[in-house]
Amino acid sequence: MIGVKTRGAVLRKAPGAYEVVELDLAEPLQGELMMKMVGSGLCHTDDHVATGDMPYGIHPVCGGHEGAGIVTQVGPHTAGWAEGDHVVFSFLPVCGKCRWCAHGMQNLRDRGAGLLTGGRLTDPPTYRMSLEGRHVGQFFDLATFSEYTTVDVDNAVEVPADAPLETVCLLGCGAGTGWGSAVNSANPYPGDTVIVMGVGGIGMNAVQGAVQTGAGNIIAVDPVAFKRETAKQFGATHTTESIDEATDLAKQFTNGLGADATIVTVDVTRPAHVAQAFDSIRKAETVVVTGVGNANDLDLTLSIFEMTTYQKRLQGSLFGASNPTADIPWLLETCREGLLKLDELVTSRYQVDEINRGYADMHAGKDIRGVLDFGQ
Repeated sequence: MIGVKTRGAVLRKAPGAYEVVELDLAEPLQGELMMKMVGSGLCHTDDHVATGDMPYGIHPVCGGHEGAGIVTQVGPHTAGWAEGDHVVFSFLPVCGKCRWCAHGMQNLRDRGAGLLTGGRLTDPPTYRMSLEGRHVGQFFDLATFSEYTTVDVDNAVEVPADAPLETVCLLGCGAGTGWGSAVNSANPYPGDTVIVMGVGGIGMNAVQGAVQTGAGNIIAVDPVAFKRETAKQFGATHTTESIDEATDLAKQFTNGLGADATIVTVDVTRPAHVAQAFDSIRKAETVVVTGVGNANDLDLTLSIFEMTTYQKRLQGSLFGASNPTADIPWLLETCREGLLKLDELVTSRYQVDEINRGYADMHAGKDIRGVLDFGQ
């Protein structure tokens, strides 16, 4: 087995823009797979690294964490895998052995703490990618913005060979994160009133998850008219431009009390968004915070008295509180059965050289989800 040359989109610094360069990619070691990428979603999380909202441990770093591809090389003594296997990546690695995996909380596996280092979790870390002899990190240990990448088997979930990888790549982050934020973290009852703040690539799947729980009123909030209209196609019963309008509407449905759940999937989540969501729910109900903001935003202001006396709940949600090895195949089946829309999420497809245009379109509100299409 030998390493390969590959073209990938890297950030040399933050704040910064992605630059497509030729990288050297190492051959897979034991427990690793080399992959030919087929599709990679342009998730906002990778943009958080570009803007500096999410500090990263090494630069340059090759971006991308929501992807799918085909195995081209299998590391030595790596059982259970073969060249040609089709894979959707879980951006969070799953060992199946630690306390969190054993308790059905694979998304909280301890190894996730090392995902911002960019290298293998060795001491000191080692790296699979390099540029002109310099180490290059892999975002979330994956680097799906590269034509080829080498990953740990703990991040790989095999899917049937007929699964359309250029679309099911979305199951590696956005679809599962949004869907699980509704189904697992908010967990509304049939007939409940649910607000989804921000209906981009994550929030649109939260709308779909709320539909599957049987929520009676699903209010999609977004300042972009295109996204509000699209949300109706995914099951939103009502749309508003602002959270204040959504709160008033929820109160109309609940005798003046407020929503049963509000899911915060705003692109750049600020403390004010969380506080507004907190004000939108009624007694004994839940705010789910899924959107990522600046790591230094610490000034969240809430009424502790109200949280206690109204028994309100503030719930974080990482990857939709999902178990990727079970939920990725499950969501793929729900897609096949027409219960989960994936094709409809993809507004535009881009070549890797067009990545900055893709993110410009995202910021302009033109895309629900943009996808890098590498072809097969």
